[in-house]
Amino acid sequence: MAAVYMPVQRYLLRRADVDTAEDVLGDVLLVLWRRADDIPEEAPLPWCYAVARRCLANSRRAAQRRVRLLTRLADEVPVPTATPWPDLDLTEALTALSHNDRELLRLWAWEQLAPREIARVLDISPNAVSIRLHRATRRLKDQLAPGKNSPGTGQLPKHQGTEASR
Repeated sequence: MAAVYMPVQRYLLRRADVDTAEDVLGDVLLVLWRRADDIPEEAPLPWCYAVARRCLANSRRAAQRRVRLLTRLADEVPVPTATPWPDLDLTEALTALSHNDRELLRLWAWEQLAPREIARVLDISPNAVSIRLHRATRRLKDQLAPGKNSPGTGQLPKHQGTEASR
């Protein structure tokens, strides 16, 4: 394998940028190691070049798929430019909560997930989600209460169904 390392590396460097060539070289060496018994003893280099050629083609196809996926995602998914609720009082109240409370409330209010769906995301029981959601909404209401840190409205955004059956 040592005899083909440098020639295969040069082969790849002439056909791809340095980072891609190094990544593909790792793939080639893995294939060569796995198929060491298949490498012909009389002319190993052409066989190794063929492996490198196929690995490079695979790398290019994967890069094209990534570009197409990123393009499709950029076209389909709107990128939020601000918080979903530009209410500064709400933003401050959310910031005052613990990370776990914020995540729970965001999954419920922003992502519109039901408690059973939130349970799947957080890997806890739906009952635990309902209890934690109840407590988190109470803490958020306390943060939004008039006279608490800022003159808030004391109102949470309208949302359908906090019950576990949703």
